[in-house]
Amino acid sequence: MRRSEFLRAVDDEFQARASSLVNDLVLGPLGNRTALEALEDGAPPRDIWLALCAEMDVPENRRHGAGRLEPRRR
Repeated sequence: MRRSEFLRAVDDEFQARASSLVNDLVLGPLGNRTALEALEDGAPPRDIWLALCAEMDVPENRRHGAGRLEPRRR
């Protein structure tokens, strides 16, 4: 997962709450950092996404493949 895919997945899943969750929610599995702090420290976006999903009780079926754009058609 790339950073852009992470941000897109967070926006899609959490909508109006996305910004505050990324900036304010402290996640234990990320060393008691926010998602933004973890991103800035170089943590893999996929790990951050999964920690955020676990904390917010996002169902498993909405965690994998989130944030990806559909492949371009030729």
